[in-house]
Amino acid sequence: MAEQEQDESTGLFNLCTFAFVPSKELGEGLISELSGSVVKFGGSVLAAKRDGSLPLSQVTHVIANSIDFPQYTDATAMMIPVVKSKWITASLAKGRQAQIRPFTPDPRMIFSDVVLSCADIPPTDKEAIIGATMAMGGMDSENVTKLTTHICALSMDHAKCKLATEKRLKCKIVLPHWFDDCFKLGKRIDESPYLLPDPEYLRANPEDAIQVPPSQHLEGATSARPDYLPSPSDDDAKTRRTLTVFNGKKVMLSSDLSIRSRLRDIVLGLINGGGGEMTDNVSECDWFICQYRDGPQYIQAAQAGKTVGNLSWLYHLITHNEWTSPLRRLLHYPIPRDGIPGFQGKKITVSNYGGEARIYLENLINATGAHYTKTMKADNTHLITARDNSEKCEAARDWNIHMVNHLWIEESYAKCEMQSITIPKYTHFPARTNLGEVIGQTFLDEKKLRALYYPGEPEKLTPTSKRKRKVLEMADENSFSDGPAEGIAIGRQAHKEFDVMKDTEAEYAQKTTEVFGVPAPRKRRESSELKTPAKGRHVRAGKENETPSTVSSSRSAKDKALNRLSVLAPDIALYEKEKKRGLKDGYGLWGGKRAADFIDRENLNRRQSLSSPSTGSEEKQTKTEKRPAKKARPSLPDISMRVVLTGFQRWVNEKYKEDADRKKLRELGIAVVTDGQQCDYLVAPHLVRTVKFLRNLSKGATIVSSDWIEQCLDTKELLDPQDFILQDKENEKKFGIKLETSVQRARDNKGKLLWGVPIYCTTNIKNGPQGYQAIAEANGAMFMTYGPRSGTTIRPTAPEDDDGEPEPVYLLSNTSAEEKKLWKKFEDMAHKGNMEPRIVAADWLLDVVMHQEVSFDEKYLVTNFFA
Repeated sequence: MAEQEQDESTGLFNLCTFAFVPSKELGEGLISELSGSVVKFGGSVLAAKRDGSLPLSQVTHVIANSIDFPQYTDATAMMIPVVKSKWITASLAKGRQAQIRPFTPDPRMIFSDVVLSCADIPPTDKEAIIGATMAMGGMDSENVTKLTTHICALSMDHAKCKLATEKRLKCKIVLPHWFDDCFKLGKRIDESPYLLPDPEYLRANPEDAIQVPPSQHLEGATSARPDYLPSPSDDDAKTRRTLTVFNGKKVMLSSDLSIRSRLRDIVLGLINGGGGEMTDNVSECDWFICQYRDGPQYIQAAQAGKTVGNLSWLYHLITHNEWTSPLRRLLHYPIPRDGIPGFQGKKITVSNYGGEARIYLENLINATGAHYTKTMKADNTHLITARDNSEKCEAARDWNIHMVNHLWIEESYAKCEMQSITIPKYTHFPARTNLGEVIGQTFLDEKKLRALYYPGEPEKLTPTSKRKRKVLEMADENSFSDGPAEGIAIGRQAHKEFDVMKDTEAEYAQKTTEVFGVPAPRKRRESSELKTPAKGRHVRAGKENETPSTVSSSRSAKDKALNRLSVLAPDIALYEKEKKRGLKDGYGLWGGKRAADFIDRENLNRRQSLSSPSTGSEEKQTKTEKRPAKKARPSLPDISMRVVLTGFQRWVNEKYKEDADRKKLRELGIAVVTDGQQCDYLVAPHLVRTVKFLRNLSKGATIVSSDWIEQCLDTKELLDPQDFILQDKENEKKFGIKLETSVQRARDNKGKLLWGVPIYCTTNIKNGPQGYQAIAEANGAMFMTYGPRSGTTIRPTAPEDDDGEPEPVYLLSNTSAEEKKLWKKFEDMAHKGNMEPRIVAADWLLDVVMHQEVSFDEKYLVTNFFA
C-alpha cells in the first residue's frame, strides 16, 4: 500500500512533457532546478532545437514567465498551455496539478496572480467579485492562508482581517472599490489607495494632487518613427555579449523607412553579427520592417504570415535582445498612412499625463490622423486625461468638450475604428488613481488589421507561409473574440464540453496534422466491433496472461480525463450555480440560467425531432402525462400607487431589510420608484429641503408621513394614505410656508413656476451644482453652470425692445475668493444683454420652490446673506 501511494505521489507529472522558455525572469539556474523537480515527479523535459525553437509537437506544457517568445502563437493554435514557472511549484505544493488559468503569463489576465478571500462583503457583491476575479485569472479561497494575496473587506473588524494582522501575512486588505474600478477599466490599477485600515480612497479629497506614475509599459514604444538607435541599458550591456535575437532570421527593410545609409549600415552590421541576414526578397524574409500599412510588399508579407513591424520595434529588439510581438505595443506596428477613419479633423489635447506617456499619446494621436494641440482652446473636440481634475478638465466641462481617458484612443487605434465615447470604461476615472500607470497595455487586433489592410488570400504561398497563415487562423479561433479577455487563448483542450469552434473532431485532427505534422488521433471503432458476448465470461483471444496494449492506453486516457475534470471542476461549479439563479430585483433571469434552460429546451426538441413519426406522438403524449404540473406562481397585484421616499430611516444600513420591505410593499400594490419618475405620493418624516422633496413637491405630489409606510409594513395591509398627510407645524413656521398651500400652488403651476427664468450657478458652489440644477429644471428654469472660462453666453431672454424693463438673471454663488472674481464678469455679461444681474445665495432658489411662488428680497443677495 505504501509503495502504491509513493508511486502515485511521484507520478504527479507522469503524463507531462515540458519545454522551458529562458528569459530574465526565468534564468538557467531556475530552469535547471525546476527540471529536476519535474523529472523527479514523473515528467520529462525537452530541450530547444538547434535553431532555438521549441519542439511543440512533442510537449504538453510550455513554461514561460512572459508571452514574448516567437512560438507563443503556435502554442495557442495547438492549444498547448503556456504557464508561469510558479505553476510547477504550486502543483508540487498541492500534490496535484494546479489550474492553468491563474498561472497564465498573458498580461491581459489582470488577476492571474491574485488569490482572493472575501470578508464582510454582502453575498450578492461577494459572488460578483469572486466570479469576475476568477474569469480574469484569479483564484478564490474561502479561508485565509499563506497563499492568500488579497482580502476584500469593508473594515478591519472581520475575523479574516484580524487573523491576517496577527499572523503578519503578506496579503493586502483592500476595499471592494478596487475590484470595481479594475473591472470597469479592464486593467489592474495599484491597490495602495484602497488599502485598509486607512484607505486614501475614502480619506482624501478628489481634487488632492496625485503623483504622476512612471509608464513602465512604454519603454522603447513611445514613437513609431524613432530618431535614433537607443543604447542598451547598463544591465543589458553587462549580461549580453552578442545579439542572439536575430539568430537564423532573414530581415527585410522596406524602402518607405527613409533611413540614412550610415544608420542602415549599423543595423545591417548588428543583424549579421547576431546570426541573421538581410534580404530584399519579401517571400524569403522572416521579418518585414516598414513604416506604413500599405504597398504591395507590406500586403504580400502580411498575407504570407510574416512578422511585420516598424523601425521602433526593430530598435526594441536590438536594445533588449529579447523577442516580442509587434502587435504587443501599438507603435511597434506600421502606422496607417491616412489615419483611422473618423479622426480626421479632430483636435485632441492631453492632461495629467507626464513624461513618456505624454510623448506616446502625442504620437498616437497624430498616428490616428487627428491633430494634437499642446494647449486647450474652445475648438478642441476631445480631452484625454488621466484624472478628471485639472484646469483643462474644468474648461472641458464649461465648453462641452468630450473628456475621456487614454483607453479610448488606444482601443480606437487597436481596433482600427473610432470607438464610441459612451462606453463607460472610457469615461471612468478612479478617485485616487492616475491612469498613466496602466497606459500602453493595449494589444493590436490582428483580425481587424487583416480585414482592412491585407484582405483576401495571396496568389502564391510557400509551404512555410501556408503553415504560418493557418497557425494565425487557428490561434484566432482558440482565443476569446470579445469581452475583457479579448485575444486571450482558450484552453479548448480541457474544455471540450464548452467548445464553440465549428470544426468537427476529424476536421480539427486533419488540420493539426497538416499544420504541425502531429499524427491525427485514430478514429474510434464502431460499436459493432466492441460487441460483448451474450452469455458467459468475456474471453480474450491470444495468451491468457498477455496484457493488451489498450490497457495502458485506456489507463492513460483515464488519467487524462481525471486531470481534465479537476481543471474543469470550478467552471462546472460556477455553471451549476448560475443555473440555480432566480430572479434578481425583478429584472429577469441571469445569463447562466437563461442559457442553461435554452440548451435544455434545444436538446429536448432535438430528441423529439429525431424520434420516428409513428412513436413520436405517443412518446410526446406519455411525457406530457408524466410531467408534473408546474406550480403556478402567485401573480402580483396591479400597481395602485407609486411613491418616492426621502429621509426614510427604517432602511439606513439595512440593505437586506430594504429589499424585503420593497417586496412586501409591491405585494400590497405600492411601487417604490426612483426620484425623477412619475409618482403619486412623496413620503417624508418631516418637512425637509432635499432634492427629492423639492423636485416632487414641484410636481404637485401628495406629501404623506413616513408613518404610512411603516404601518403598512407592520400590519401588512394597504392603509389609506389620506389619513397620513404630513403635518409639521414647527418646520412650516421655520420656513414660513403652509405645506397644503404650496402643494396646491405646485399643481396649478404644473412645473412651470420658473418657466424661462435664466439661472446660472458657479461650478464650485457648496454641494455642487447638480442638485440645484435638478430643482431648477423641475420648475422649468433655464439652468447653466458658470465658470472662469464660460465666456459671454447667448442672452437667455430678451425684452421686446431695447427700452423695455430689464429681465432678471440669477447667479447662485458663495463668497469664496474664486467666486468673487466671477461676479464682475457676470454683471458685465448681464448688462450687455439688457438684463438685471442678481447674484444670490442658493437659499433663494430653495425658498422660491418651497413656497411655489416667485419672489425676490435683497436679503438673498450674497453680499447681504453671508454678511
